[in-house]
Amino acid sequence: MLAELRLDRNNLTGTIPREVMSLSSLLYINISQNNLTGSLPVEVGTLRNVEELDFSENMLVGNVPSDLGSCVKLRLLYMEGNKLWGILPSSLSKLRGIEELDLSQNNFSGKIPAYLQDFVFLRKLNLSFNDFEGVVPKRGIFGNATAVFVLGNKKLCGGIADLQLKSCNPSKGLKKERFALTLKLIISVGSGLLGLALVLCFLYLCWSRKTTKVSSFRILENSFMNWSYRSLHKATDSFSPANLIGVGSFGSVYKGVIGQGKKVVAVKVLNLNFRGAAKSFIAECKALKSIKHRNLVKVLTACSSIDFHGNDFKALVYEFMVNGSLEEWLHQNGNEDNGHNESRNLSLLQRLNIAIDVASALDYLHHHCLKPIVHCDLKPSNVLLDDEMVGHVGDFGLARFLPEEHWQSSSIGIRGSVGYAAPEYGMGNEVSTFGDVYSYGILILEIFTGKRPTDNMFNDSVTLHNFAKVALLEQGASLADPTLFQQSENGESRSGINKTTNQNSIEGQRIEECLISILKVGITCSEELLRDRPAMNEVVVQLHVIKNAFLGGITAL
Repeated sequence: MLAELRLDRNNLTGTIPREVMSLSSLLYINISQNNLTGSLPVEVGTLRNVEELDFSENMLVGNVPSDLGSCVKLRLLYMEGNKLWGILPSSLSKLRGIEELDLSQNNFSGKIPAYLQDFVFLRKLNLSFNDFEGVVPKRGIFGNATAVFVLGNKKLCGGIADLQLKSCNPSKGLKKERFALTLKLIISVGSGLLGLALVLCFLYLCWSRKTTKVSSFRILENSFMNWSYRSLHKATDSFSPANLIGVGSFGSVYKGVIGQGKKVVAVKVLNLNFRGAAKSFIAECKALKSIKHRNLVKVLTACSSIDFHGNDFKALVYEFMVNGSLEEWLHQNGNEDNGHNESRNLSLLQRLNIAIDVASALDYLHHHCLKPIVHCDLKPSNVLLDDEMVGHVGDFGLARFLPEEHWQSSSIGIRGSVGYAAPEYGMGNEVSTFGDVYSYGILILEIFTGKRPTDNMFNDSVTLHNFAKVALLEQGASLADPTLFQQSENGESRSGINKTTNQNSIEGQRIEECLISILKVGITCSEELLRDRPAMNEVVVQLHVIKNAFLGGITAL
């Protein structure tokens, strides 16, 4: 008599039991977001009364069984995010009561079945990222571009104009084919001549380089060079401990000097004894070669070579950031006695600007790259500050391109650092841009409260997010980092306000409103449920509104 079976968002493995698919009493089945393998059992046809089937985001393979057409009461069918293949069976034409059908991110092929345009109750159809081919119908749901999705099927053509697919005109295609053959002949001849010209130019350039003195700095600025181990060994004074400026997950970072002292760089040397270090090097090279943004650390060159002992050597060379990492500014690590602690406190406006810099970098990675990139390891030590205190996001050793068609969750490993990684990653979910949003939310809370998410005061039941959420209601802006209100030498705080004397002033209210607004952004971004988090482009807009309101208030005063 079981009517509902909902086992979604777990770590279930193995195949779908045939006995479960034989329970004719079932009305709703949701086993999505697990690690189920194998094919869909033919016994699914026994579910004559089922109204909802959700097999999405597993690792199911094989064809869709024709017996599925026996589920004539089916309203909702979700099979996206698997590895199903083949042609959709004609028996699915019996599912005339279907309202939502999602087959995206599989390997289905063949033509889009014509019977889908006769489903009068169908209000959403997602066929994206498969291998469908041929003409897209125009009747029924296919006449509504907001209800049908066919992106990622390169062999499709036709359809309504709003789908923006290529034309299916066969005569036009024949003309294109003839033109292509002619063009190939022209290109072949032209390529030969061009190749000869390039060889001659290359020989001339080689001769020119021998006779023209060009500084290392200028060469480095204008090309992506592949430096040798010897060059980096010399630049870092044999990788001297005195030049060590940081240690990361997969290696160490050294300060180096090239071009006769004209250029200071940061050299990240991978420790290839660490598991995943080589893969991290490849991931970082792949990500950095395709991105360019003012708030991303600029890579100058890469080195894949052999050291003096015959061991593999891999390194990346970046622009040197004179003000170090955000981690060093937020947490002095016991350096309060060096006499410079006061000068290294960040003002409210500086922190807000850095928050906007990081948000802008993530917005670029998520929404403005050819393929969305997920950073996967956002934290203060991976945010570097230049001489003007502009924030730059670095360390792309765990970065991932979306969609991850060739990666399985078991091969990706941990996505991020403890305290900053999104909670869904701990449950085995695939990476997503909203995982970065969570890390960013934690980063915001750390920037403006001064508390690490790994502080001893936090545990499984009390996190930085929960602490900030409750404390904001009870304490308001008092939750903020006390150093924001410390006195500077001229009698004002680093944020531009004396908390004690001006607490009730209009200026004090502006500061408090700004802090509360920022902390709310951090809390919203770090919500536990993925669907409750905003996208990064929305966050950038919110932060600019907060900054403009803050600066506008100061100007008015």
